[in-house]
Amino acid sequence: MNNNWKSLAVSPEDAVKHIGSNQNVFIHGACATPSSLIDAMSKRKDIENVKLYHLHTTGSASFAEPSMTGHFFSVSLFTGAPLRKAIEEGRADFMPIFLSDIPSLFQSGQVKLDVALLQLSPPDIHGFCSLGTSVDTAKAAADHSKIIIAEINEQMPRTHGNSLVAFKDIKAFIHTNRPLVEHKSDPETDIEARIGELVADLVEDRSTLQMGIGGIPDAVLMRLKNKHDLGIHTEMFSDRVVDLFESGVITNKYKNVHPGRIVTSFVAGSKRLFDFVNDNPYVEFHPCDRTNDTNIIRKNDKVIAINSAIQVDLTGQVCADSIGHKIFSGIGGQMDFIRGAAKSNGGKPILALPSTAAGGKVSRIVPELNLGAGVVTTRGHVHYIVTEYGSVNLHGKTLKERAELLISISHPDFRGELKKQISAIRHFIF
Repeated sequence: MNNNWKSLAVSPEDAVKHIGSNQNVFIHGACATPSSLIDAMSKRKDIENVKLYHLHTTGSASFAEPSMTGHFFSVSLFTGAPLRKAIEEGRADFMPIFLSDIPSLFQSGQVKLDVALLQLSPPDIHGFCSLGTSVDTAKAAADHSKIIIAEINEQMPRTHGNSLVAFKDIKAFIHTNRPLVEHKSDPETDIEARIGELVADLVEDRSTLQMGIGGIPDAVLMRLKNKHDLGIHTEMFSDRVVDLFESGVITNKYKNVHPGRIVTSFVAGSKRLFDFVNDNPYVEFHPCDRTNDTNIIRKNDKVIAINSAIQVDLTGQVCADSIGHKIFSGIGGQMDFIRGAAKSNGGKPILALPSTAAGGKVSRIVPELNLGAGVVTTRGHVHYIVTEYGSVNLHGKTLKERAELLISISHPDFRGELKKQISAIRHFIF
C-alpha cells in the first residue's frame, strides 16, 4: 500500500460526525488513547445519550466533565485518575469485571458497539494497520463495532501478534505525527526496594513472569539480574522488562505457551519501550481474553504473578480496586493471574504492598476491610503476601494462622492493636 492513504484523512471534527445519539462507543485506552478524536467528540452538543466504554484513558477525560451530562456517559471497565471523580459524583459509572471477560461483552453482543475510536499505526504494504501499544480489549472492539473511526499516528509502534486492523475497514480517520504519552518511573523508595528484594527471592530460574506497572514491579525487576532464562507472559509490561531482555535474563526458552516470545496485551512506559516493541517479532501482542485466560496461563511452569493491593484483612481478603466505596482502579487481571499462577506447576501468586498508607498513619493490613471495599482476590485464592517486613504464604492456613502471619509482616507500630482487634472479633489468644 502506498502513501496515497494520507490524502483520505479528514479533520477530527469531520471524523466524529459519524457518531450519533443513543450509540455505544468504545474508546482505545492507555498510551493508545486517541485524544484528538475524544476532544472533537466532546465538543459535539448535537448528540445525546452516547455511552462510552473504555479501560483507563490518558489525558483529560473531557467527555466526563459536568457540562457533558446528557450528551455522554462513561463506563469504565478499569479506571484511572481522569475518571475517579466523575464516578464518585455519579456522572460516570464503573463495571466490575475480569479483564479476561471484557472481549466477550463485545463479541457476544451483550454490549453492542456502534463505534470504535482507535489509535493505529500507519497501514503496511498489505493494507493493515496495527493496534500498537494496546491490543487488550481493543481487538474485540475493532472486530465487532459497526464502524471504526481512527487516529492513524506515524509514531504509533507497529506491533506483532493478533493486532491487525484492515485499513479498508476504517470509516474515517485523522492523520497525526505525535509522540505517545509516556509513563516514566518515579525514584525508588526504601520500602519499594525492600519489597523488591523479598519478591525477587521468590523468583526461580526459568520462571514465567506477570507483573504490572509501578514502583514495586519495577523494584522486583531490577533485582532479577542474577536469574536465568526467565519468560514473560503478562497482560502488560513496562521499561524494566527491556533491561532484563537486553541483559539476557529473559529468554523465554522454557515457556510451554508461545516459547521464545514475550507475550503481552498492552505496554505502558517510555519512548524506549515503544521503540523496543516497534516491529519486534520477538514481542507478541494478543487480546486479553488470551493473555489472561487462566487455562492458558497455567500451562506455563513456574508462573510468578506479581500484583498489588490496597488493603488485606487478617483472613486474607484482598481489596485492590477501591478505597472504601471510592473506586480507584478495577479488577483488571489480578484474579486471572492469581488463579493461573496457583494452578501452574511450581507457580507462585504474589500480592505485594507497603505495610502502611497515608505517610505511615494507616495500616494496610487490617482486621476488616473498609466499609464498601471491594474484594478482588478472595481469601480462598490468596497465597503469598509481601510487605517490607516479610513474605508469608497463607495457602492452607487457618484463620488464626493467617492472622498471626499477616500481623508478623504488618508495621510494628500496629501489631499490638491488630492483635487486640482480631482477638475481639475471633476470640483468638496470641
